[in-house]
Amino acid sequence: MAQKPSIPKGTRDFSPEEVARRQYIFGIIRKNFELYGYMPIETPSFENSETLMGKYGEEGDRLIFKILNSGDYLSKANEEYLTAKDSLRLTASISEKALRYDLTVPFARYVVQHQNDIVFPFKRYQIQPVWRADRPQNGRFREFYQCDADVVGSKSLWQEVELVQLYDAVFSELGLEGVTIKINNRKILSGIAEVIGAKDKLIDFTVALDKLDKIGEDGVKKEMLEKGISASAIEKVQPLFHFSGTVNEKLAKLSQMLSASEEGRKGIEELGFICQNITQLGLAKCTLDLDVTLARGLNYYTGAILEVAAPESVKMGSIGGGGRYDDLTGIFGLKDVSGVGISFGLDRIYLVLEQLDLFPEAVASSTTAIFFNFGESEAQYAMKAIQQLRTAGIKTELFPENVKMDKQFKYADRRNIPFAVMAGTSEIEQGKYQLKNLKSGQQELLDLENLKKALS
Repeated sequence: MAQKPSIPKGTRDFSPEEVARRQYIFGIIRKNFELYGYMPIETPSFENSETLMGKYGEEGDRLIFKILNSGDYLSKANEEYLTAKDSLRLTASISEKALRYDLTVPFARYVVQHQNDIVFPFKRYQIQPVWRADRPQNGRFREFYQCDADVVGSKSLWQEVELVQLYDAVFSELGLEGVTIKINNRKILSGIAEVIGAKDKLIDFTVALDKLDKIGEDGVKKEMLEKGISASAIEKVQPLFHFSGTVNEKLAKLSQMLSASEEGRKGIEELGFICQNITQLGLAKCTLDLDVTLARGLNYYTGAILEVAAPESVKMGSIGGGGRYDDLTGIFGLKDVSGVGISFGLDRIYLVLEQLDLFPEAVASSTTAIFFNFGESEAQYAMKAIQQLRTAGIKTELFPENVKMDKQFKYADRRNIPFAVMAGTSEIEQGKYQLKNLKSGQQELLDLENLKKALS
């Protein structure tokens, strides 16, 4: 007996109802992206390995899916690494391409490659799948969609202000309340590392600090010690583990703590500008919070860092994130092009809306009315009406076989089709149709024009 087929862990099939709900989210995000002046682009699902490797830090590099070279990939493999079973070094000789890890690095590559055709500042959005060789768990998949909006070619902090507003606009339209937009600045983290004497361990420091909500204070301290950060440095950073107060109070505390760091003070100034203007402009449903432990663990951020937390009633990781990356295009040869962007985590947003029952009923509906099949001539009569209803934008279909009414009713019920249209010999003679509401059971005899009105 043939083995039952399966799909790889961390991937999913989507039913028609799930796809409809996903398209609903896509639609709201896309509408707001365009409302804010962002234009769509698309990039390949895989890139040259050299484009991706080294851009996400050591942990990110390990999560990149490598693609084996075509043909006899072992023929060009390094014998020494193959014999030594050195998989890390061997990979470079047998894999020249990789699935994209995110949309930001491919976007930076796009900007550099097409710089002569782009009008700066360049505002783009991108809605495409990405892949990460992560351990699958609730809300974490190996294949998932990102919905990104980025602007390059402007250092203005008004871009950050606008991106916070964009988050608020999308989540407000989705009906999500209790969403928190967390904000920090990479310069502040650099300043903290500097004043505690761990400047040479900045990456290790930020990667560990970013895990505070996952592994707790003791776990972060343990990881910092393992990475060579001294106990005295960790003691100096102790206040960060219990950093509380309003945004202004937190900024005041940071100003005191980082008075000796020029870079840290610059970060506080940038953060103050963003937070002050957001406060004055106001947000509809989201809350802005300064989270000094937020690092996001990615090497390319240089300024503001953003992360969106779902409502506390839902156990879910971040549902969005982003930040400023002044140096990203520089690694591809295009210097002095500042960029900032955000991403929406579609799959997690879907799970949050599902748990909170926030999908409108109409989203999952497909066919509005199904015409029952009573035979060849009746089907032909029905198809003439179906043609005109479809032209009017009404989702309509004909049951394909002339079978018992009971079977056709069951089919409509399982498909959640709200209306059935029946036309037998009597209706055809009158040039009319029996319309039945399958929820209420109400039935009426209508001509085509009134049928259109009833189904519109």
